[in-house]
Amino acid sequence: MVASLDNFRGLTLAMSSSAFIGSSFVIKKIGLKKAGDSGVRAGSGGHSYLYEPLWWLGMITMILGEIANFAAYAFAPAILVTPLGALSIIFSAVLAHFILKERLHMFGIVGCILCVVGSVGIVLHAPKEREIDSMEEIWHLATQPGFIVYSCVAVVGVLFLIFWAVKRSGHRKMLVYIAICSLMGSLTVISVKAVAIALKLSFSESNQFIYVQTWFFIFVVIICCLVQLNYLNKALDSFNTAVVSPVYYVMFTILTILANMIMYKDWVTQSATQIATQLCGFVTIVAGTFLLHKTNTINADSHVRSAATTPPPPPPPPPDQICLEG
Repeated sequence: MVASLDNFRGLTLAMSSSAFIGSSFVIKKIGLKKAGDSGVRAGSGGHSYLYEPLWWLGMITMILGEIANFAAYAFAPAILVTPLGALSIIFSAVLAHFILKERLHMFGIVGCILCVVGSVGIVLHAPKEREIDSMEEIWHLATQPGFIVYSCVAVVGVLFLIFWAVKRSGHRKMLVYIAICSLMGSLTVISVKAVAIALKLSFSESNQFIYVQTWFFIFVVIICCLVQLNYLNKALDSFNTAVVSPVYYVMFTILTILANMIMYKDWVTQSATQIATQLCGFVTIVAGTFLLHKTNTINADSHVRSAATTPPPPPPPPPDQICLEG
């Protein structure tokens, strides 16, 4: 009975987390729109949203969601909590449809379903993470050649996207912003776990904050979070919220699982069936992402066509005609 009650508490917290996080996307989008009306838009490099109360309300809502998600892991196993993160996509899409009037076409609906199914399939069949007992152990894993290569590729990829791709196609291609957030997000998760282990060991055994490695991971968390926040705001300000939310969730989930698999090498203990199931999940996610981009293209084309077909206003009558009619 205790186990069932704990699972119910974890389920409630996980669903509350999804509701908070999904709502935060819409609230922040409203704040970004209001800030853009009175200053430079975030998509154009402005930071006027920092003075907008609604944007801060969205940030507080997102923080509450992350706290609820963290607390859910204290009551329920990860196999129950992690897949429920996909519910934030549903909350975000539904609220964006009714509040922001961002219509999600049939392609987008099917794409969301495929993304959720593929992500859940990958998470459900992902290998279990190994137990870490010391900061020395996690630092040893982080300095293995495989993870060093992944970290270097992620950092170089982010720098390339920031200093080259953003200037050329950032306003037209949503994946540029999302890729930056997702690559940084995968490194954030690795660093957050290291800091969480340090806190756990500090409370139970010995102080882990006397080690330089702990403060290095804290520094990585701060830098990665700031980069994610900046480019996620640009993505929300420039593209449809109902498309940004699921694509970000999908890419973030894929890269996070990949980073954990490289660092902890848990794939060695997996069977061929589990690996094949994860590959099928990746294919499903790719198909869903393609449909979501198709929806984004349809929306953009419809706006262009409506603008092109709207007849111009009739010219004003000449002054003599005005006098005769008077």
